[in-house]
Formats: sequence, C-alpha cells, structure tokens
Amino acid sequence: MRFLPSLLLVAATAEAHYRFSKLVVNGEAETKEWTSIRQTKNYQDDHGVTSVSTEDIRCFQMKAGTGTATIAAGGELGFVADQTVTHPGPVQFYMARVPDGQNINTWAGAGNVWFKVASIDAVKTEGKAALTWPTYLKKVVSFTVPKSLPSGNYLVRVESIALHQAQSVGGAQFYLACAQVTVTDGGNGTPTNLVSFPGAYRANDPGLIFANYPVPTSYTPPGPPVWQGY
Repeated sequence: MRFLPSLLLVAATAEAHYRFSKLVVNGEAETKEWTSIRQTKNYQDDHGVTSVSTEDIRCFQMKAGTGTATIAAGGELGFVADQTVTHPGPVQFYMARVPDGQNINTWAGAGNVWFKVASIDAVKTEGKAALTWPTYLKKVVSFTVPKSLPSGNYLVRVESIALHQAQSVGGAQFYLACAQVTVTDGGNGTPTNLVSFPGAYRANDPGLIFANYPVPTSYTPPGPPVWQGY
C-alpha cells in the first residue's frame, strides 16, 4: 500500500491529458479513432509535446494515414478529444494543401506550407480578473473551413496549447493531431502567411509563456495571423 499515493498521482495526471482522435464533419462524428486522423504517439497515454523544435510539433504522428474525410468549403470541421480539454490555453487550427500528385497518406507537410485558419483565444469577462478559455472542458473543438479555400486535399492540424505550467520557457504543452481532408466546392482564395512546423514557434514566444501572477489581463497566441479567406 505504500505505493498507492504515487499510483493515484500517475492516474490523475493521465486523466488531465487528452488526444484528438476523431473528426466531426458538419455535426457527424466518426465512430472509430484514427479513421481520418493520423494516429499520434500519445495514443496510449495522452501525453503532450513540449518541444517546438522537434518534428513532433507538426503532426505528432507515429505512422502514415489511412483514410480521408470530405467536407465542402464553408462547412464545419471539428476534432473530438478522448477526454475533455482540461488545460487552459488557446486552440488553433492550421491547414496545408497536399501538392497535386502527392499521396495524402504519406505527404509529410514539411516546409512553409501551413496557414492558420482559426484560433480560439482567451476571453476577458467583464467583472472578472482572470481570463477565461472557451474550449476549457469541451470535448469537441471546431472551426469553419473558409469558403474561398481552393478545392483539394489538405492536412488539417489542431493544437491545444496547455499553459498551466507555462510560467517559464519550455513549460507549454501541445496536444495536437493532423487530419486528412478533401475539400470540395472551394473558391479562389490564396492562403497567406505560410509557416513551417517546426519553425513557426520559438520556445520564448510570448504566447507560450503565461504567468500566474500577477493575473494576466490579455493574451496573444503564437504563430501567424489567421487567414481570413480573402
């Protein structure tokens, strides 16, 4: 019985983490994990990525993809967590178009090919000192695929940046995954502010450091601005 407290601590820590393993397309959720999402390295223990300089910060995948979801531009695309998003912090979404002739299951998404399509950031509530996070304790996080996004195959990357231990450099944790998606009925937009993973973030970016005291009154997430679909 002497080991019981430590075992309970490990269990509690595991329950505080999560993984994104299913998609929701216009309200319809996939029934099985890793159907259209590349299986991530945390598929057994839900641990996060802590280094922004490793290739794990891109898709955190352990093997190639096997399936593809389809959504029309302008539709609602969501990621389902196996547990609720239990850490405070922003949730952001990036996309990268798979070049024509490349296999969506094996394309790596390397280089400056990623553009941000949505960011769910902190909210300042009147009368409250602390910021609130709209995705906290949610199980599904979603965004609208820009209507002007050209049709084609894309990798869609979700990241939940956990800031509960981000008081110093290197403390932020990333819970992320990449889905394989075919976009139909697209437009003629040209995504801008392309970035690479790794490369988009630095460990000392202001958005990756979040002090507990004094209580922060504002927050700016890391990375490029959101592409508005123009």
